[in-house]
Amino acid sequence: MTRHRRRRGRSGIIELILLIALPILQKIFLPIRTLIPVPYNYIGILFMLTGFALVLWTSRMFRSAGASYQLEAESSTLMTTGPFRYSRNPMVLGMLIWLLGLATLLGSLMAFLFPALLFILAIAFIIPVEEKRLESSYREEYRHTSSAFVDGSRW
Repeated sequence: MTRHRRRRGRSGIIELILLIALPILQKIFLPIRTLIPVPYNYIGILFMLTGFALVLWTSRMFRSAGASYQLEAESSTLMTTGPFRYSRNPMVLGMLIWLLGLATLLGSLMAFLFPALLFILAIAFIIPVEEKRLESSYREEYRHTSSAFVDGSRW
């Protein structure tokens, strides 16, 4: 394992801990307003499981294809099956669903800030970088698959 992969692995763990810890700490130390009361907040567990399953499914597909899901890494395969038939970014979508589930479970108004921030960061920074890299690597094949999303046939 290269030093870069180890460093990225540690970074991913830190990001994961922050995504879990910050909303929980916010709920404990800054309880602004409860939007979703008990027992309705438990529906968040269903969202969390769904998001986790989507991330797990996507990461397993990447691994089995020998592809990387790191933004900095060069992709060896253009993924177009499984969850990629329905979303160009199923990993980000899974994380977003998971964070929405956590926010629902916590029930706090402020907890919904974290999925909103992930969405904004994904739209502004993650997805454009990824799409530019995929278009430069796969040109016509990527344009063909991405046009299906633009014309609505994959939404």
